[in-house]
Amino acid sequence: MESFHTRFSAWTPFSNKSLNTQLFQERVALVSHWFDLWTNKQRQEFLLTIFLRCTKSQLRFVQDWFSERMQVAKVDFSTVLPRFISLYIFSFLSPKDLCAAAQVSWPWKFLTEQDCLWMPKCVKFGWFLPYTPTDNEYGAWKRHYIACVSHLDWLTPREAAATYGTLNEPKTEDEELLERQREKCLRKRIWEEIALRNKELFKVRPPWVSGTCCSSVLKPRRQPRLSQTVRERVGLHEALEKQLVLTSLEILPKRSNISGSHSYPLLSKKYWHGVHKNDDSSSYALRPHFILISSRIPAYEMLVESVKAGVVSVVYEHSITLESLLYLIEKALDGRKAQSMGIFSDGDSREINLLQGYKIGVKNLLRPEVRDFWEKLGSYVATEEEGGHVDFFMPLGASEAGTEVLSQLSQLTGTFFTAPTGIASGSYQHILSDWLGSQWGKAPSSIYFCEAKLQTWSSFTDFLEETLKTVRKQLYPLFKELQKSISGRMIGQFMFDTMGMTNILSNQETAQALADGLMELSKDDSERSVVEDNSWDTKSRLSKNDLNVEALINLERILQKDSAEKRTRVVRELLQSERKYVQMLEIVRDVYFAPLKAALSSNRAILSAANIQILFSDILQILSLNRQFLDNLRDRLQEWGPAHCVGEIVTKFGSQLNTYTNFFNNYPVILKTIEKCREMIPAFRTFLKRHDKTIVTKMLSLPELLLYPSRRFEEYLNLLYAVRLHTPAEHVDRGDLTTAIDQIKKYKGYIDQMKQNINMKDHLSDIQRIIWGCPTLSEVNRYLIRVQDVAQLHCCDEEISFSLRLYEHIHDLSLFLFNDALLVSSRGTSHTPFERTSKTTYQFITSVVLHRLLIENIPDSKYVKNAFILQGPKYKWICATEVEDEKFLWLSVLRNAIKSSMEK
Repeated sequence: MESFHTRFSAWTPFSNKSLNTQLFQERVALVSHWFDLWTNKQRQEFLLTIFLRCTKSQLRFVQDWFSERMQVAKVDFSTVLPRFISLYIFSFLSPKDLCAAAQVSWPWKFLTEQDCLWMPKCVKFGWFLPYTPTDNEYGAWKRHYIACVSHLDWLTPREAAATYGTLNEPKTEDEELLERQREKCLRKRIWEEIALRNKELFKVRPPWVSGTCCSSVLKPRRQPRLSQTVRERVGLHEALEKQLVLTSLEILPKRSNISGSHSYPLLSKKYWHGVHKNDDSSSYALRPHFILISSRIPAYEMLVESVKAGVVSVVYEHSITLESLLYLIEKALDGRKAQSMGIFSDGDSREINLLQGYKIGVKNLLRPEVRDFWEKLGSYVATEEEGGHVDFFMPLGASEAGTEVLSQLSQLTGTFFTAPTGIASGSYQHILSDWLGSQWGKAPSSIYFCEAKLQTWSSFTDFLEETLKTVRKQLYPLFKELQKSISGRMIGQFMFDTMGMTNILSNQETAQALADGLMELSKDDSERSVVEDNSWDTKSRLSKNDLNVEALINLERILQKDSAEKRTRVVRELLQSERKYVQMLEIVRDVYFAPLKAALSSNRAILSAANIQILFSDILQILSLNRQFLDNLRDRLQEWGPAHCVGEIVTKFGSQLNTYTNFFNNYPVILKTIEKCREMIPAFRTFLKRHDKTIVTKMLSLPELLLYPSRRFEEYLNLLYAVRLHTPAEHVDRGDLTTAIDQIKKYKGYIDQMKQNINMKDHLSDIQRIIWGCPTLSEVNRYLIRVQDVAQLHCCDEEISFSLRLYEHIHDLSLFLFNDALLVSSRGTSHTPFERTSKTTYQFITSVVLHRLLIENIPDSKYVKNAFILQGPKYKWICATEVEDEKFLWLSVLRNAIKSSMEK
C-alpha cells in the first residue's frame, strides 16, 4: 500500500517496476503535451537544456539516430577532399558531363570550369587560346572550347562521302534511294525527339527564379481571384493551364472596344467616308501624303526632320505588331485616305524587314495575317486611277525577288507599288536613283523629303548614328512626355543646327568618297532616257493599237540592249566597289601592320609577335583572297561582252570563305586585344594616336577599318541579285550566279546570326545593370520586345461590379516584356541636387513565364481608365497606362508574345 501512496509524489518509486513504468509514461505524456504548446523559440531552449545535461553516450545515441534517418554523414566530396584530388576526379569526365556537373552546386561549378580541365580538351583538337588569360580571368578555356564547338562545320556521313569520297563499294540506284529515305526518316525522328524534349524542359524550368528577397517587401496587396483559387485547389495540369491562358487571350477586347463600351473616336461615322474607295472628287485635295519611318533606320531623327511640311509622318517601333501598326496609320490619317504612302523601313533588295518577326518576302506574303495587313493598308491609299501609290524605300526593284514582291502586292491590293531600282553599296543613296515605273515626273523621295537634308542624311548615316546614340541619352528624358515623332523632329533639328549643314554639304570630297560608284547605277545618260521614253511610248501604242510582229521584234531588241547595258554597269560597279574594299584592307596592312612588323624586326618592338599575329593574321589572309578575286574580275572585264560570265568567278570566291570564318571567330578577341594593348602599352597607345583618323586612313580608326569585312557581304548580295536580274534566263551565267548567290546568302546569314547574338547579349546586360536586384537575364535566344510604364492600382472592394469599383494608385511599375517571360519592376525617380534632370531607377519585383500569364481587361468607368489585370501563378497586378493608345499597343504586343511562346 505504500507504493500506491507515493504514486503522485515528486519522486519515482523503484521498488514497484510496473508502477514505475506507468508513472514514467504519464510524465512523458505530460511533458510532450507542454512541448506541443510551446513556441519554436521555447522548444529550442528546452532542447538546448536537455542536451547540456546529457552524457557523451547519450549524445552519441542522438547522433547515430540522425545518421540513420537524416544521412548527415554523407557530405560533398569536393568540400572535404583536397582540391587537386577533386580536380583529378573531374578530369575523367567528358565536356558534356563537365557542363552537367557545373549545374549541381557552386563548388562543383567552380571546380569544373578550371582551365586545367578544359585546356587539355582544347589542345587535343588543336584549339589554342589566341591570348594569355590574366590571373583574375576565369573559365577562358571553357568558353573557347564552347565557341569552337558551336562553329564546327560538321557533315553528315552522306555529305562527307560526297565531299571526300568513300571506300565502300558503289550501290545500285534502288539501294541508294532506300538508304536515303531511311536516313531522312531517322533524321526527322531525331529532330522531333529533340524538339519535344526541349519543349518539355522549357515548360519545367522557369527562365529565372520568380521572386527575390525584395519581392516580399514590394508584394502587391491582392485578393485571390477565381483563376488563382483554381490553381491552389486543384494544381492545374499543364494542358488545362494552357487552355486557360489561351481563353484569356481570346476574350480580350479588340481594337474597336478595348476600353469597354467606348470605341475609338477616329472611327466614328462622320469619318468613315475616308476609308472607302468611292470618295468623291472634292475630297482629293484633302488627301495628304503619308510616310512611315521605322525606329530601326539609322539616325531616324534626322530623317524625320527632313520630312516636308504638310506630309504626315509616323515613327513606329520595330517591336510592335501588324495590328498595332494599322492602328497607328488609322489614327494618323484620322479617317482620310492618303494620296500616297511611303514606307521607310529596314530591308534589302529581296524582302522588307517591316517589324520584328515579319520579314515580308515572296515566301510569306500570302500568310493570312500578312495578306490581311496589306489589304487593309491598300484601302488607306487612293487607287491607281486616282494617282495613288505606295513607295518602298528599299531597293526592291533591283532584284527578281523584289520585283515579284511588288507585283504580288499590286495584284493583292489593287494599288500601285514602287521601289528604287538602283544599288548603293554600303549606304542609302539608292533612294536617290530611278524608281520602278515612276510616272509622276519626279522621284517619290522628293514627294516626302527635303532633298538637301535627305542627301546629307544618306551620305553620313553611319557617322550620325554613332553621334545620335549619345544625343538620345541626353535629350530623350526631356522629351519623354512628348510624342515620339515630335521628339524625333526636335532631336533631328538639334543635330542639323549643331553640325552646320552648310559645312557638310560643301565638303564635296567626303560626300564623293561615300557616293563614288554608287550613283553610277542610279544615274542614266541621255541616250538611256531616250531609249526608255521610246520604250514607254511603244508600250502605250501597243496597248492601244493592234500589235504587229515588226513592233514586237523592235521592242524586244530595245529591251535586250537595255538589259545588257544595265548588266554591264552592275558588273563594273562590282569591280569598282571591290577595288575600294581591297584598298581599305591595304590601309590596314600598310598603315598598321607594316610599321609594327618593322619595329619588331629592329628590336624596338611596340607589340609582341603574338599580339601582331592575333591582330593581323586573319585580315591579311582576307586581303590575299580578295586581291585574287579582284584580279580575276579585272581580267574578265578587260574583254567583257554580253556573252561573258562572272558567276564562275564569284562561285570560286564563295568556296574559299573559310578564311572569313577564322576572322569572325576571332573578331571579339581582336578588339579586346586592341583595347588591352592600348591600355597597358604606352608605345602602342601613341602609335594609334598618330595613325588613327588621318587622311591616309580615310578618317577612320583601326577598329572601324576592321568593320569592312562584315559589311561587304550585304554589298555582294545586292550586286549579285542585280546582275542576275539583268541576265537572260537562257544565259550560260544564270546557273553560276544562282549558286554564287546561295553561297553568299548562307554566309551572310551566319554573320547576321553572330551580330544578333552579340547585340542581344549586350542589350540584356544593359537591362540587368539598370534594374537593382535583377537576376541573370542572359539566356539563349532571349530578346527584349517592349518596355511599358504603368501605374499599379489597388481595388478597395473587388466584390462589386467593375463600373463601381474604386482604385488607388500604390506604385509605379515598369513591365519588361521578353519573348519568353515578363519581368516586373518598380520604378522610381531620383533627383540630383542643383540639377534639373532626373534619373529613373528600377527595382526587381518578380518575373512570370509567358505561358502561365493570364490577362483580363477592365472596362473604362467613371473611376478608372486604360486599366487591365495581369495574373501570374503567385501574384496579381492591376495596371493602368497613361493613354488609351499605350494600352492597346501593349496588350496587342503581349497577346502576340504569349501566343508565340506557347507555340514553341
